[in-house]
Amino acid sequence: MAVVPPRDPAAGPRILVCDPIHEEGLRLLRQHARVDVVEGALTPAELAERIGDYEAVIVGARTTLPAAVIHRGSRLQVIGRAAAGLDNIDVAAARAEGVQVVDSPDPHTVAVAEQVLALMLALAHRLHPGRGGSPGATGLSSPDAPAGLAGKTLGVLGFGPVGRQVAGRARAFGMRVLVHQQPPTPELILDPAVEQVSLTDLLEQADVLTIHDLSGPLTGSLDASTLARLPTGAIVVLAVPQARVDAEVLLEGLETGRLAGVGLVLAEEPPRTWSGLLSHPRVLVAPPLPPHPAETQRRLALAVAHQVLARLRPQPPAGTLALKVVAVEEALPHEEYDRSRVTELAARLTAEGRLINPPVAVLHRGRYIVLDGATRVTAFRELRYPHIVLQVVDLGQQGVQLYTWHHVIRGGAGLLSRLAELPGIRLVPVGEGGDGPNAGEQALAHLITAQGVTYRVEAAAGADWLEQLNQVVACYSEWGRVERTLTTDLESLRSQYPDLAALVTFPPFTLDTVLTLAAEGRKLPAGITRFVIPGRILRLNAPLERLAGDEPLAAKQAWLDNLLREKLAYRQVRYYQEPVVLLDE
Repeated sequence: MAVVPPRDPAAGPRILVCDPIHEEGLRLLRQHARVDVVEGALTPAELAERIGDYEAVIVGARTTLPAAVIHRGSRLQVIGRAAAGLDNIDVAAARAEGVQVVDSPDPHTVAVAEQVLALMLALAHRLHPGRGGSPGATGLSSPDAPAGLAGKTLGVLGFGPVGRQVAGRARAFGMRVLVHQQPPTPELILDPAVEQVSLTDLLEQADVLTIHDLSGPLTGSLDASTLARLPTGAIVVLAVPQARVDAEVLLEGLETGRLAGVGLVLAEEPPRTWSGLLSHPRVLVAPPLPPHPAETQRRLALAVAHQVLARLRPQPPAGTLALKVVAVEEALPHEEYDRSRVTELAARLTAEGRLINPPVAVLHRGRYIVLDGATRVTAFRELRYPHIVLQVVDLGQQGVQLYTWHHVIRGGAGLLSRLAELPGIRLVPVGEGGDGPNAGEQALAHLITAQGVTYRVEAAAGADWLEQLNQVVACYSEWGRVERTLTTDLESLRSQYPDLAALVTFPPFTLDTVLTLAAEGRKLPAGITRFVIPGRILRLNAPLERLAGDEPLAAKQAWLDNLLREKLAYRQVRYYQEPVVLLDE
């Protein structure tokens, strides 16, 4: 793409509206920008000729934006669609050009999603009307039902307009969100905070299943074999036409205890054959919503106008990319570091003279908690640099996810006796039918030997669990070689590591626990937490001589803005929607 000089900021941005939207939306846009409205449909060739003059383009269902047209938008910053869905926009091409893409769910879609969440909450908290749907009596669901939504796994089958809204609201309740959508949609590409999984994985892991699409692998129906894959005590909420659902299958799942509750978002009056299901005490029903077409169009137009204008507001480049110069002592790693790696990195930083990839942090309780980059931050401290560049992520908007690494310990004999010598640590054998992985109030971890014998690693009563956990990890890290893994399949690990001595599995940590500990100056052992951070910034290549200087912080931030402004002006920033694999140097 050719480099185009920026437009005079005093002239304001220009917005091209290609498809009709409500007049109130146009009025809002015209208060902040110059707006041109297309009369009639434009061909792709005609749109390609015009798009280079605009900072934003708004389309509806009529106009298509393929890659060739987006590539011609030399000033383009944002594309908005005044409707739910992005099927007429090449999202991957827009992301590659650094162009943001937004759509606007209609009020009916939002209302349906809110109905789904209301049913999920009521079923999870066991707030059910008595038999027959009488509002006067409140019954309890199966004891296996999830007690609340926080920390549970939501499976979303169908990632259309309603599925997207449900997923976004579920994350606000602290749920892990899995999605199955075939084929993958542009909406799925744009949402880094959900995990795309197979149908089997979705069903086997979902504490709560919401169904928005019965096409594809379910071949148009919800049958008993599908429900049998769900964990016992799962909740199912359906937001699909009732004609495609077998009420007897759901009723049987409730009677056998396979399902703890069922929620139904009705699009129409159900048939009489549904009377048995509707009268069940663990079934909740949301009634059909009345249509409001005129109000829907008005809200759609206003919503997309607000989103487009918000993304056109000028801000410093560093703010756009969430990069910030901070004092090194304000950056607190959440995990311990490997001394040898710090020494090696410090030598490399001195030789190269640049910070290639900035550490990633989150602002918590006024401190920058480093999610990824403990070694880099520690090396900066040891080199006595006063400042460092951090990528500061927004947990609420960027979809940061926390997973737990497990540890494969490689080596010879003697590991158990070495661990047993640690003060305040006990290795308790786990018998058949005993506790499962990561059980027990004082369990720090579980250790599974290469022969398949499981031990619960416990801290002594009254001992500081974090100190004891660090002691255990330090011990076996010194004893043998440690590899990180996400799988707990011992057979596959034995084939991968013939010298496997043991597998150590850890209980999952919550993000709040990690941040709270770090803010208190307490660190987890290295190599347990795994953060998935969408939008990672790589290859910043910031010269260290500027960070090492005695300039004030504000001057260094201005320097960083200028550095990034130049990169953005010459399109030296690339955006990838696909996963990236980095091999450690």
